Parts: sequence; structure tokens; C-alpha cells
Amino acid sequence: MNATKTKHFVWQPILLILTLLVIIVLTLFGPDERTLGGTLSLVLLHGAWVWTGKVCFGLAVLAGLAALIWRTRAHWLHLTRALAYSGLFFWLTYLPMSLLVMQLSWGGFFFDEPRWRIPFLFGVVAVLLQAGLWLFNYPILTALGNIVFGIALWWQLGGLQNVLHPEAPIATSDSTNIQGYFILLLVLSLIFAVQLILWLFKRLRQTTPPK
Repeated sequence: MNATKTKHFVWQPILLILTLLVIIVLTLFGPDERTLGGTLSLVLLHGAWVWTGKVCFGLAVLAGLAALIWRTRAHWLHLTRALAYSGLFFWLTYLPMSLLVMQLSWGGFFFDEPRWRIPFLFGVVAVLLQAGLWLFNYPILTALGNIVFGIALWWQLGGLQNVLHPEAPIATSDSTNIQGYFILLLVLSLIFAVQLILWLFKRLRQTTPPK
């Protein structure tokens, strides 16, 4: 690896950490709300976080389709993997965040809440799926696995019924400050995701050539 590539590899994790720190600081010093109080910032972050994970898995579907169409172009395979791995990172970190929000907002855990139960099941499936795809390392299987998983996730989450979880709390909020703050967290989360995807993509392109 030459000096330019080495410098690039060093800067990418640094930028990732800096972006994450900005997100954490904004969450710690975010706005309050009469009902949720200081918990509001964490509630907004967990919403932005899960949407970012959904976007990653959705884009992994598109990259997987491209990998099936253009099988000789390995970068599509690396991209669908990088997107799926990034989506998995957001999903697995969203789940404990969701538990914390549940505890702080409702005063306990309600594991039958569909907004928790279904994402948790998809998290378990995602871990097992990516582990299996990594072990087999078969391009067509990887592309198909990411396509099926991403479509199933979006389809299932789109039809969820709420029990305690409010219906579209950000969209129905009367506060433009809350909506603007959520959009800011979402944009920063997406920027963090792009940085993570690019870092994983470059590592995969160098270390895991397809069969």
C-alpha cells in the first residue's frame, strides 16, 4: 500500500469518529419537550438511526440487483456487502438504543410491541444471514440474500401496527424545532453511513475478491 492510500485509510476512521462525536454531542445537548423532557433527543436519534439502517438495507437491494445483472463487475458485489454490513451496524446499535428509549419513555420494557419485536427478529436474521453469506462467499448467493432480506424488511416494517409506540410522532408534531432537529440528526446519520459504507467498500475491494 502506497503512502497516499495509507493516509486515506487513516483519515477515513478519523472522519467516522468525528462525525459520530458530533451526533453524540447534538444528542446530549438537544431540545427538551414537556412530556419526554431530556429523553426527546435520544428518541429522535433512535428514529434517525433506524431510518438510516433501512436506507442501507434498501440500497443493498439495488446494489444486489446490479451485481446480478453485471456479474463481471465485482464492485457491485462489494457495494451490496458494504451496504448490508453498514445496515447491520445501524440495526444492532439501534436495538439497545430502542430498549433504553422504551425504559425512559414508558418506565419499563414491552417486548410485545411490534416496533421492537419485528426489528429484533430481523436483527437476528441479519446476523445469521451475513455470517452465512460471508462463510460461503458465493457472489450470486450474496446478491440474492441481500435482495430478499432488504425487500422483506421494508415490506414487514411498512405494515407494522403500533401498541404503545406513537404513530409517526415526528411527522405529526406541531413543533418545527423538533422536526428540524430530527432532520439534522437524520442527515448526520446518513453522512456517517456514507463514510462507513465507503470505508467498508474499499476494504472489501482489497481483501475479499469474489470467486
